[in-house]
Amino acid sequence: MKVGVDCALCLFQRGYFEVLEATEDPDLRFKALAQIFYMLAKNFNREAVPAVLGTMRERIIKRVTGNPDPFAEKKRICNIEAMKVLPLAEMMVSGEKTDEMRFRKACLCAIMGNVIEFDIPGHTFNLGDLGRLIFEAEQSLAVDDISEAFKAAEGSELIVYLADNAGEIALDIPLIRELKRIGGKVIVAVKNEAVSNDATLEDAIQVGVDRVADKVITTGSDAMGLMLSECSPDFLEIYERADFVVAKGMGNAETITEMKLKAPHLLLLRTKCLNVASYFGVERDKNIAKIIYPR
Repeated sequence: MKVGVDCALCLFQRGYFEVLEATEDPDLRFKALAQIFYMLAKNFNREAVPAVLGTMRERIIKRVTGNPDPFAEKKRICNIEAMKVLPLAEMMVSGEKTDEMRFRKACLCAIMGNVIEFDIPGHTFNLGDLGRLIFEAEQSLAVDDISEAFKAAEGSELIVYLADNAGEIALDIPLIRELKRIGGKVIVAVKNEAVSNDATLEDAIQVGVDRVADKVITTGSDAMGLMLSECSPDFLEIYERADFVVAKGMGNAETITEMKLKAPHLLLLRTKCLNVASYFGVERDKNIAKIIYPR
């Protein structure tokens, strides 16, 4: 997925607010923002991928400010609040009588967790709305490949689950459980280091993903989305063997749609920006469950 015109504002605005979170030193703020401007001036072109530019921005912020995790406290709060909603999501999933319907409800809960995202222009969320949103998720489902994905995942020996954001990762738990029910081993991958509000191993452990998945690993990288050239050999060995992949969030969608795939990938996300919404041919603030196959 390539950048669009609207990405220019988003890439800078997200960086601006994160710089304010990262440091109170005005000189460091100025230096970080100047370097973000310079990076975008050199790299913002029609062939650029939003998540790749976002990764470059995040590394500038961490390097210049010396703050390795500007959103650490906000991520912790998101985890706590999402955990409060998890029993409701689990009840909604377990109330269904068939594997396919439980899988469907779990996908919808996982998608709604993707509303948790900081500083995207025009996107707002309230953690207190999560409970209501998971019950309304079906109404906003604009791309529905869930039944097809169920058939593709069923019987898979190895499933890789690419997590996205802190907080959101708590609402991935019902889907991880359902994938284990219909498939085989489920390995969840998180970021190796903090990047924006993406989930790390610390977040996965805080919400209990390690007690549900067969294993939790890192990609070996702090890249937004999935950049195989930066991933660790250990991650690549597992990813290359996967029979089915679940990829959460916009960053994963932006990068995976540029890749040559070896297994079916289920993209689960909320269209929180115009560029992503346009790519999928839907309106903003819609839910996407899109399966893409090797080609």
